[in-house]
Amino acid sequence: MNQQSAPPPSPPSPQAADGHTGQGVLWMIVAMACFVSMDSIAKELVKTHSVVQVVWGRYFFQVAVLAVILFPRLRRLLVTPNLGLQLVRSLLLLVTTGLYFTGLKYVPIAEASAIMMLAPLVVTALSVPLLKERVGPRRWAGVVIGFAGAMIIIRPGGDAMQLAALLPLVAAATHGVYQVSTRFLSHSESVLTTLCYSALLGAMIMSTAVPFYWTPLPALGWGMLLCAGMFGTLGHFALIKAFTLAPAATVAPFTYTNLIWAAASGFLFFGEWPDVWTFVGAAVIVGSGIYIYHREKVVKRREP
Repeated sequence: MNQQSAPPPSPPSPQAADGHTGQGVLWMIVAMACFVSMDSIAKELVKTHSVVQVVWGRYFFQVAVLAVILFPRLRRLLVTPNLGLQLVRSLLLLVTTGLYFTGLKYVPIAEASAIMMLAPLVVTALSVPLLKERVGPRRWAGVVIGFAGAMIIIRPGGDAMQLAALLPLVAAATHGVYQVSTRFLSHSESVLTTLCYSALLGAMIMSTAVPFYWTPLPALGWGMLLCAGMFGTLGHFALIKAFTLAPAATVAPFTYTNLIWAAASGFLFFGEWPDVWTFVGAAVIVGSGIYIYHREKVVKRREP
């Protein structure tokens, strides 16, 4: 799930961007592979364990990994002038994770991933009322077309309609709001501070709920939860590296490699193969997203 966006750091200098663009793209592809790996583990675990338990493990072990890596700086990183917004943002990510993992229990991973690709389009739509950005009719058209792509995948009213497919759709919406809050914080907060709060709040909330949903985990299950936390942490790190090494507009379209990893994972591990309408809807969403990225680059070039 590309539910794990990180705030892009300060844009690299043109010279650095030109020299490291290829590396930035590679890091973005690695990030998407890590997130799909985490989602695949979650999809397997929710077959036999509650979503609450799986979400808890995802956050608990991410906190454990971050604590080991960042221990000398942890106290300093938790100091923030934007505590309220950090908590709201972290809660949005937790809700997104819960909705998405629940959807994975019933929906093929490639289909769920394709629907989640609506999140950047939600950001575009929300940037007008929340970020006071100007969005022209062409970018609005991209948003509408992208939503139509999601409807092609879900096919409401048809025989293939699954109510569970609405879960990743709502998750895409909450993830879009989460990304908007990330943009607010990116101007004044360290990326690592934001990352720590995201993991810590999720672990704390889920730790209060998980005793009521706990079922015994075999050694393999514990290992899978640990791997989910590690993949989540590595995915965030790779995402940060991608935005550090290359301009966001250059590497952002490569988030769509998530769909390739998801299709491969679904086929290899779950025997799932997307139907033709999933491919068509995914193509529409990807096309509209890339068009919006292109329009944003054009608009920024025209700005004084």
